[in-house]
Amino acid sequence: MADHSHQTDHAEPTGADHASMGEVHEHPTWKQYKWVALILTLVTVIEVWAYYIPSFVASKLFVPILLFMSAGKFVIVVMFYMHLKYDHKLFRALFTGPLIIASLTLIALLFLFGHLHIG
Repeated sequence: MADHSHQTDHAEPTGADHASMGEVHEHPTWKQYKWVALILTLVTVIEVWAYYIPSFVASKLFVPILLFMSAGKFVIVVMFYMHLKYDHKLFRALFTGPLIIASLTLIALLFLFGHLHIG
């Protein structure tokens, strides 16, 4: 018969061990989720409302302002609903670095093709 009284040396990691591995983080509360959803809804209402103002649609600020609001909603969704705000800083850098480069490229293309003007 095998002796089952032998203890294994594999212990469960403690909270400090999990923290050092980057696994423990705070999650948003339901109250925070409610406020984030409310903010996203309000920004969406403003975007749709702006579309129905003919003088604003005809202005050169229409596309850049809608892009800015859309980017803001994107950041909020990624930070809260995808929990990037609570992830390790390396993951944030790997996400935000290319995002900044892509955003600057899009802005440069808007200037290049005459959709944005300075002055």
